[in-house]
Amino acid sequence: MQRTDKVWWVCVALSGALMVMLGAYAAHGLAARAGAEMVSAVETGVRYQAWHTLAMLAVLVWRSSRPVAGQRWVLALWALGIAGFSGSLYLMALAGLSLGIVTPIGGLLLMAGWLALGVVALLGRH
Repeated sequence: MQRTDKVWWVCVALSGALMVMLGAYAAHGLAARAGAEMVSAVETGVRYQAWHTLAMLAVLVWRSSRPVAGQRWVLALWALGIAGFSGSLYLMALAGLSLGIVTPIGGLLLMAGWLALGVVALLGRH
């Protein structure tokens, strides 16, 4: 395993732990201090983070058996997308911060990661 892959594995592990913690907080503690709209925002962030954390895990497994140029771009786009999309929703709901354009930019990064995955799969030398 390459050193950069170890960093990605740690990122995936931390993302998984964070999504479980925030999901539990949304389900059990947030409703007491925020409205249903904020709880829903955190749940949306957790859902998108969960799917993309699992997708990152799948790319890492693929990478461990067949490294292909561009896989790290996919991982980076998804990591940045999680931080932008889910992170901005968490900050809005938990800290009252509105980051405006960050949420849709994060969503675009998530989409770009999926498109990059398709390009890597089609054009990568296996």
